[in-house]
Amino acid sequence: MKAHLLFADQDFAWDRELPANSDDLVQDLEFTTVLSAMAQGDAFLYDIAAKVVLAGLTDPEAIRYRQQVLADCLAEPAVLRQMYDTALGALLDKRKLWGYAAHYPSSILSAAISQTEALVARLRQLREIADATAGRFRSPGLTTLMNSLQADLDDEYFETVQEHLRQLRFRDGELMSARLGRDNSGIEFVLRYRRSRRGWKERVGLAPRSSYAFTIPPRDEAGGQVLSDMVNRGVNTVANALAQSADHMTSYFTMLRAELGFYLGCLNLAEELAARSQPTVFPEPAAAQPVRFTCTELRDISLALRIDHVVGNNVAADGKPLMIVTGANSGGKSTFLRSTGLAQLMMQAGMFVTAHSFRAGVCQHVFTHFIREEDADMISGRLDEELSRMSRLADDIRPHSLVLFNESFAATNEREGSEIARQVVRALLEADVRVMFVTHQYDFSSSFYRDDQDRTLFLRADRRTDGERDFRLVEAEPLPTSYGVDLYYRIGGWLDETTGDPARPEAGRREAGLTAGDRPA
Repeated sequence: MKAHLLFADQDFAWDRELPANSDDLVQDLEFTTVLSAMAQGDAFLYDIAAKVVLAGLTDPEAIRYRQQVLADCLAEPAVLRQMYDTALGALLDKRKLWGYAAHYPSSILSAAISQTEALVARLRQLREIADATAGRFRSPGLTTLMNSLQADLDDEYFETVQEHLRQLRFRDGELMSARLGRDNSGIEFVLRYRRSRRGWKERVGLAPRSSYAFTIPPRDEAGGQVLSDMVNRGVNTVANALAQSADHMTSYFTMLRAELGFYLGCLNLAEELAARSQPTVFPEPAAAQPVRFTCTELRDISLALRIDHVVGNNVAADGKPLMIVTGANSGGKSTFLRSTGLAQLMMQAGMFVTAHSFRAGVCQHVFTHFIREEDADMISGRLDEELSRMSRLADDIRPHSLVLFNESFAATNEREGSEIARQVVRALLEADVRVMFVTHQYDFSSSFYRDDQDRTLFLRADRRTDGERDFRLVEAEPLPTSYGVDLYYRIGGWLDETTGDPARPEAGRREAGLTAGDRPA
């Protein structure tokens, strides 16, 4: 049997390596916050969630298949948890039992019987869950799973398994056949099916024997060893077959636990967001071409899991493979960039996103190129590090990918940094790669505003007249200022009355009698 909850026609490749840029995605998009909310302290769920989300789907139909399964899980959370606990319990039961003894077939058989009995009991629990929830699911994935549990694990199956296990305990002894070899040693030992048992009259001597036997004396150690060897040779084949059967059932529960684990992580995340009154919606995946990207009230899910009040953004960028985000410092530009990257990853994993609506084209891969903090041990300068990282990305980027830039190439002067950014972005656009670029470089952003408006959406972080930020982005042309002086005021800075230049914050506060949080009029 197969669960097929993540794919309609194949298993998830759990041993597949994650994309080369996975560490950058996790770091730049602050994805650990999302994974931790999905795991709720469970290291297994954390690992499963990371593998599924970072190995995203590129087929919109496959994405919808998972969305339908997840919708059923969100509608029936108790059933999901019950099935997961059953799969986990089967694996824990197996660990509690003795492992196989490598050199003794009789021990292998005994252990396999015990393990099979425990696993069959868990299969029976799955069947009972399927019977109790018949007709309550709408997704093809869960409907097919429940139907297969009812069809494959019917009463006849359990009766047959129990009968085989009863016979394999050999309470009446093993029945075997063998031939004599050329040296009169036993060869070709075959375990035989015992079709009938001796009646009680025969066992007490009131009826003629149906077979002949002899008894090995208690002190005949050599004879006992020979008999034990004969038994092991006779049961070897069936012991290995039953052990393999137990391993197959264990593999099924392992796979079922992993696939259910992803949806359990999604359920944990949904409950966490609901407790914080954050909106969720299933996004609408579209083909990679033409370019599609629209959203209403899109929020940074990692931020929504840390603070109570999060502002959403509305963007309509259909047909625009390039988005350039400019505007005031601390105005929400990087937050919007993270919200877009996380929403893209979660959509392509078949998950919900934190928005009122979200539609985007699938991409082959998501890449990030965010500014890094200065490394004291860095051998080369920051610009060299940025260019080296961009070179590595260029080796992996394929058409229909998405690249998120955050203050990239700002480690040099504006003219040089803008020229580097222009050449990189134009090369990516020519290769059918979508780009989102957060920048303060006016030379870079204004050049695209002049020459490439047809395929570029320009967003600007809004700033009120009093200098406060509302953290919303609006469609607007780039400005030559990022209002850095607002941040200076925020830390208590002051302007020199004579020159108009910023004075030392400490001196300004002392002269005005202000605290660090006050702003001069």
